[in-house]
Amino acid sequence: MARPTSGVLPLNLPLLTLVLGIGGTFQYGLHISLINSPSKHVQKFINSTWEQRYGMILHPDTIMLFWSIIVSIYSIGGFLGSLIVGYLSVTFGRKKTQLYNNLVAILGAALMCMSRTAQSFEMIMLGRFLYGINAGVSLNLHSMYIGECAPQSKRGMVTVSVSFAIAIGRLMGFVIGLRELLGTEELWPYLLSCSAVPALIQLVTLPFFPESPRYLLIDKGDKDGCLKAMQQLWGPGEHSLEFENMLTEKEAVGEQTKGLKDLLVDRTVRWQMITLLLICGAIQLIGINAVYFYAYDVFQNAGIPANEAPYVSLGIGITEILTTVLCGFLIDRLGRKTLLWVNYVILALTLTLLTATISLKDVYAWLPYTSCMLIFIFTSSYGLGPGGVTCVLPTELFVQCYRPAAYAITGALTWVGLFVIGLAFPFIEEALGAFCFIFFLVYCISVAIFSFWILPETKDKSMMEILESFNKLNFKTKEDKHNKLVCTRL
Repeated sequence: MARPTSGVLPLNLPLLTLVLGIGGTFQYGLHISLINSPSKHVQKFINSTWEQRYGMILHPDTIMLFWSIIVSIYSIGGFLGSLIVGYLSVTFGRKKTQLYNNLVAILGAALMCMSRTAQSFEMIMLGRFLYGINAGVSLNLHSMYIGECAPQSKRGMVTVSVSFAIAIGRLMGFVIGLRELLGTEELWPYLLSCSAVPALIQLVTLPFFPESPRYLLIDKGDKDGCLKAMQQLWGPGEHSLEFENMLTEKEAVGEQTKGLKDLLVDRTVRWQMITLLLICGAIQLIGINAVYFYAYDVFQNAGIPANEAPYVSLGIGITEILTTVLCGFLIDRLGRKTLLWVNYVILALTLTLLTATISLKDVYAWLPYTSCMLIFIFTSSYGLGPGGVTCVLPTELFVQCYRPAAYAITGALTWVGLFVIGLAFPFIEEALGAFCFIFFLVYCISVAIFSFWILPETKDKSMMEILESFNKLNFKTKEDKHNKLVCTRL
């Protein structure tokens, strides 16, 4: 039977991809990079506010403590957002949850904007906490929603847009934080509150798009609604094969949503969980944030003035965007497995060379320039491989009933990893110097081996075909294989 979805997609799905990106993971990328620019202005504001209240100035260490709380409370909010996204997405649906989530971002932006007028740095803390909840929900919900709306043949390319939105958000945070734009002492409250703009855009535009077809059929049993959503997203045509695949999944796994406990103890998803934890949950162990941390020192050692380093960082952001776009074009051609193991090998080699060049930077004058090149290679490989592919995998690894819980676990581990790396890495770097990359190197080698030898390919496969691939790992004996479909239904 003809499948129109294998050709050029109609306009509705790309438009939904854009709308979800604007109010989805774009916010996460924006918040990650935005907070660095106004740090000195906010710390000065904290000190002046305290002096107005109590007639005394704060010790620099106390100011730094308050600033650390402002930065780290974002991760706490993100962790909580990740824990509740599974429940919200099932109870209210993907679309309504995303709409409600924009209200959280708008409230956080309002607190940021009014903080200086109210002379309250506590409002900045609360605003950052709300930003974290918003990002924790959207980081998982965006991937789930767009992945369930994409046709099977375009699932990889469409879902990689999640990573693209993060990269665009991170770059935009660098751009608007420049001193020529909003990165000034007078404008920093507006800089911190600019998150309201993408939230408002999505709040106005998302109601014109349908709910996820898979959610409508499998979770709600709405066959007519599912078919209508497919027609609206993919255009008029015959989509019976996709619909039949969803019905097969619904009949095989049922409608009951599985919780975190089910996901952790159920033998039928054991290797899916191992894959999720190793590749998606531990993605912070790649070391991308650590390399960004070292970037300023590397650039300065190469002779780039400190006041020009932010502009070089823009080049890193642009590189990540370009490679993420390339990943979108390649992921449905080369497959997830190939992109992962090849780029993890490149990441491991790059970290090895970066350790050597940073350690020997005073020996040869040309080594700092080599380090700069390695940072760009590392960023490119990250965007082309794990940065893009890990947005796709949680949607493909689990059937509908397990997916919300899987995203909750992935999101929670991502935020815990972000918090731990941010807290511990400066101390590790101080103790080990350039050899601090050794932990990330070991992880990259391990995942490269796992991806090459164990991970099944999920490219252009239905959910039941992917389940069958993992059942070969989950069930080893003949008796297990005979009973695996019965176990899956349980």
